[in-house]
Amino acid sequence: QVQLVEFGGGLVQAGGSLRLSCAASGRIFSMYRMGWFRQSPGKEREFVATISWSGGSTAYADSVKGRFTISRDNAKNVVYLQMNSLKPEDSATYYCAARTVGGASFGRALYEYNNWGQGTQVIVSS
Repeated sequence: QVQLVEFGGGLVQAGGSLRLSCAASGRIFSMYRMGWFRQSPGKEREFVATISWSGGSTAYADSVKGRFTISRDNAKNVVYLQMNSLKPEDSATYYCAARTVGGASFGRALYEYNNWGQGTQVIVSS
């Protein structure tokens, strides 16, 4: 079992930036595909970004492409989400997810991940 802890959320004005971090336990963190998802009240949890185990492959939701950047530091067991040019519609609880099972994965679907953090809230004021 992998434990994931997110931090870095908060209140920011539209146009501002935040960097979310997700610290993971586990000696083989470098083998996990990692993802970020978000959920607003009354809405389903949605894909934001994913990164392969090596960091060599990333993918983003169209709504955040060009504004958000996912990265990872396997030496520190941390995955990041740099969020720039934030918009009020980016307000949500952001969840970190890890895929620790084998097999091919695109990383865009909730079912592809078997470990989840408890989330960190981001509020973007207009």
